[in-house]
Amino acid sequence: MMCQALSCLEMLLWLLLLLLPPLFLLVLLFLLLLLPPLAMLGQRFQEAGLSWLASLQHCVAWRVLSWAATWQQQRLEHNTLHVGQSQQQALMWCLQRAQGPLCPPTDMSIFRNHLPLTKVSQAQEEENGGQLLPPTSNQYHGEASLQATLLGLVALNKAYPEVLAPGGTARVTPTSPWPSPLPWPGHILDQVSPPGTKDPGALLLEALRSPGLKALEARTAVELLDVFLALEADGEELAEAIAAGTSGVPLPGRAAELREALEQGPRGLALRLWPKLQVVVTLDAGGQAEAVAALGALWCQGLAFFSPAYAASGGVVGLNLWPEQPQGLYLLPPGLPFIELLPVEEGAQEEAPSTLLLAEAQRDKEYELVLTDHVRLARCRLGDVVQVVGAYNQCPIVRFVYRLGQALSVRGEVTGENVFSEALGQAVGQWPGAKLLDHICVESSILDSSEGSAPHYEVFVELRGLRNLSEENRDKLDHCLQEASPRYKSLRFRGSVGPARVHLVGKGAFRALRTKLAACPSSSFPPEMPRVLRHRHLAQFLQRRVVS
Repeated sequence: MMCQALSCLEMLLWLLLLLLPPLFLLVLLFLLLLLPPLAMLGQRFQEAGLSWLASLQHCVAWRVLSWAATWQQQRLEHNTLHVGQSQQQALMWCLQRAQGPLCPPTDMSIFRNHLPLTKVSQAQEEENGGQLLPPTSNQYHGEASLQATLLGLVALNKAYPEVLAPGGTARVTPTSPWPSPLPWPGHILDQVSPPGTKDPGALLLEALRSPGLKALEARTAVELLDVFLALEADGEELAEAIAAGTSGVPLPGRAAELREALEQGPRGLALRLWPKLQVVVTLDAGGQAEAVAALGALWCQGLAFFSPAYAASGGVVGLNLWPEQPQGLYLLPPGLPFIELLPVEEGAQEEAPSTLLLAEAQRDKEYELVLTDHVRLARCRLGDVVQVVGAYNQCPIVRFVYRLGQALSVRGEVTGENVFSEALGQAVGQWPGAKLLDHICVESSILDSSEGSAPHYEVFVELRGLRNLSEENRDKLDHCLQEASPRYKSLRFRGSVGPARVHLVGKGAFRALRTKLAACPSSSFPPEMPRVLRHRHLAQFLQRRVVS
């Protein structure tokens, strides 16, 4: 009787799917969310019936998602065509929901005068897991989070039609890269990952049991790098668990495939484990470029990377509508969170210059992002600098360049994050066989290492392919820095700044540091990887792991 009831229910829902207008599909989706308990009960009677329910849920979820994405695309088109009006509405929404005295919502100049720009200190940033946190920020506030998820899923499915098919995707970190916690991406669209699982080991084990994966998801590229490092360290234990059927049916053949894939080294490991894999989905945040480069050169060689959004401390600030573009281009949307642009050239002046709205952005110019927190009405300078590379209707398309809070300065020279990273990349390219996995810098005063010498940079690196650093290789970084920064070169010539000192740390040192940073209670938002440490205890944490 239970099997007949399930069969009739399936036929009825299929008929409703064909006849009902899109609006009623939303109601149907919530009904489908109630089906899994019924399906689990029916499993005792007829296992085959579940495939119909799974197919039905998947089809309805895609119909609802596509309809919702179409609606959001229309809203985005309208808002980007009327960007001034859209930003004014977003500002009024913030003002109406703010706590405390409000400033008049009709005049931007009055708004700016009543609410001066604020900036969280670098020390607070580091203590909060490497992030600049606006007051009472929340990861999922703002229409941009919903748009990034809906439009990103549809764009990803268009670029890679098979990756979101049932059983084609696995998430290997406890948190999803999709910014908005919608019910269907993981549960209804049949992710391999067990629903609700927070154990990274269990997520990785389930992904390894599924050789037919077409997409791999992780919250950030840095976290995915840690997953592959853990896979290498615990490979034999994972193979034994797969062979014994710890989380399901014993799969001794799959365990043998895992061992064979690991024996061949890290290069191309993902495609050896999952031959049908096409794309890696991670959420872009500060300090991720190095991890993406390391993954692309080694474990995920030959795979495309896609980030649905750029996440900063105040929420999602950029939408990625172009999965086929590898450069990481993002549209700054005119809704919530409310975004202003601070010209970088003027940002160094003692008095903060006036900010610009999105429609006033100029191509090729660089701007620091300013987000307005709607709870306490704080106009927070995030420190994230973007360069305008194009336009979508009246809104700027940008690429993220660097973070102002990650600059080095021991004699007032201000070596930016992008300048240092470029110089380090050039130096590592001259170290035979070396692949850079991660790095962090410390100003010598933090470690009291300038006694008897000029102030300098202490640089900690984790590498693959090189176990020891010769003095000749260490000196190459300082030469590259001088070529990249005329100011640094001048100070080095005068002896005001000493040569950069490079330290090689052991395997897992940065993974342990990230665990330490993530233990901070306020580090719930997608973690930005710091490139400069300002606290002695964190710098000493890495110093104790130096091997060369």
